[in-house]
Amino acid sequence: MASRAHAPDYLFMGGIALLTVFGLVMLASATNAVGFEKFGDTYYFLKRQALFGLLPGIAAFLLCLRLPYGAFRKARTVIFLASLALLGLVLVPGIGASFGRTQSWLSIGGFSLQPAELAKIGIILFLAGWLDERRDGAIQTIRYGLAPFLIIMGIVATLLALQPDVGTLAIILAIGFSLLIIAGARWKHIVVLLILGAVAFGALVAAAPYRVERLTTFLHPELDPQGAGYQINQAFLAIGTGGWFGVGLGHSRQKFQYLPEVASDSIFAVIAEELGFVAAGALVLLLVIIWLRMLRIARAAPDAFGRFAVFGVAVWFMAQAWLNIGAMVGLLPLTGLPLPFVSHGGTALLAALAGAGMVARISQFTKPL
Repeated sequence: MASRAHAPDYLFMGGIALLTVFGLVMLASATNAVGFEKFGDTYYFLKRQALFGLLPGIAAFLLCLRLPYGAFRKARTVIFLASLALLGLVLVPGIGASFGRTQSWLSIGGFSLQPAELAKIGIILFLAGWLDERRDGAIQTIRYGLAPFLIIMGIVATLLALQPDVGTLAIILAIGFSLLIIAGARWKHIVVLLILGAVAFGALVAAAPYRVERLTTFLHPELDPQGAGYQINQAFLAIGTGGWFGVGLGHSRQKFQYLPEVASDSIFAVIAEELGFVAAGALVLLLVIIWLRMLRIARAAPDAFGRFAVFGVAVWFMAQAWLNIGAMVGLLPLTGLPLPFVSHGGTALLAALAGAGMVARISQFTKPL
């Protein structure tokens, strides 16, 4: 049972606010050329981010900060089922919209929504409640632990694989496996799940030539610099050009139609080019500070549900950030995942701010460590 509320974790909230403001500044800088080229508006992407991401995201953050503590637990099943329904609607012709190779958006009345981002909150809340109900050792059994977990994750994974959204699938799997580990599942069950997940993930990658191409490019980016390796090689060029202190805010050359996807998964390369290694390193340090504060909040959470929920959000934010940054510096294959709170994406920012609001609310009930 949660105790009386106290002040939230201001260091965590301040870190999120700083990261969000920094993201808006860098989004305005990174996308002014492509915005003018494609839409005749230098601040097209910034305006969309503010209107469809920041404003509803702030509202969601404040709502989560005012909700009764028990509301997250009570609403977990409804939120999870609603996220599954939205993921299913994406696959319906005439409702789901395709951008690039994936059909991951709902397009209604001129507005677009990416349900996969909301599904991250749904799976975190649902698993937090589900694992909390199995603290008596049931999680270590096949009947009440392993098998139901496989069913839950299998449903979500199937809906994401059909889109296909491999990047979000990787984040969902990371969240699920991480929560299962801290909940105390048997290691032999975890190993079995990891093997099954690796096989399924490998089959999904092998099923599409462009995914195999991305993996090959990751191993040998120099082999096709004008084809499959173009994005990563341009990212390397941008990062290398930035040096220690960058070429100056707004002075990136790669954003002028040289580096693909500057609004989303390539924005870290523009940050490194314009602000340099020192600022890019400071961004990574800020992400680490936010992550450590979330781990502290999770450790001091008033109950197991709160601990699982906060830890799930921590895995979400950090896994996605590391996959994005790791791809830009050549440590990981390209996944197309946005950098949380920084890359363009209204639904992504809305969901991230809602998740942060949930963590901030739980931090108001933490116990002394």
